[in-house]
Amino acid sequence: MRVAIAGAGKVGRSIARELLSNGHEILLIDRDPAKARPDVVPGAEVLLGDTCEIAVLDLAELPSCQVLVAATGDDKVNLVVSLLAKTEYGVPRVVARVNHPKNEWMFDESWGVDVAVSTPRMISALVEEAVTVGDLVRLFTFRQGNANLVELTLPPSSPVVGKRVGDVTWPFDTALVAIIRDTRVITPSADDPLESGDELMFVAAPAQEQALEDLLVEH
Repeated sequence: MRVAIAGAGKVGRSIARELLSNGHEILLIDRDPAKARPDVVPGAEVLLGDTCEIAVLDLAELPSCQVLVAATGDDKVNLVVSLLAKTEYGVPRVVARVNHPKNEWMFDESWGVDVAVSTPRMISALVEEAVTVGDLVRLFTFRQGNANLVELTLPPSSPVVGKRVGDVTWPFDTALVAIIRDTRVITPSADDPLESGDELMFVAAPAQEQALEDLLVEH
């Protein structure tokens, strides 16, 4: 898979290294000559230029990319390059970094963004997930599919404790994707029992989150 990353700062370089280690072809784009060096990330192609300029994106050959990651430290730049990638070049998947939480509302499909990643929101969600039992915690939002990745740790009083996964009537537009039990990650099957302390991971429509929490937590 060919991935273009707008922004060769610390975030962009870290993403590039991770994707390269997974066998993907990476193009880093940055207007700063100190960052857009040929050796900035060994194995990655590097392009010097402003990602908000059509001429630079033409040189990047974005139509050959399956994914664009807008990873600069400037939300305005990330929005513009996301919109251009989606509308002008038809990049199938656009992932954008949100630097300031107050701007998060703009990072949606109207700006060409399929997935928005807000570091402050993710950190706060992970903190909540670590200390909260019996409350539904939203970890991630999938913009394109209008769905969220949510987590709930089953308290001992949960009505579903002791039941099999297949015996629970889950809300519409909700999928149980993983059970984390002690140090194990379990791909749930219909015969798996639900135990107190299980961390349940769901992909769920936002409208079903309250119904899911009502099902799992005794009120």
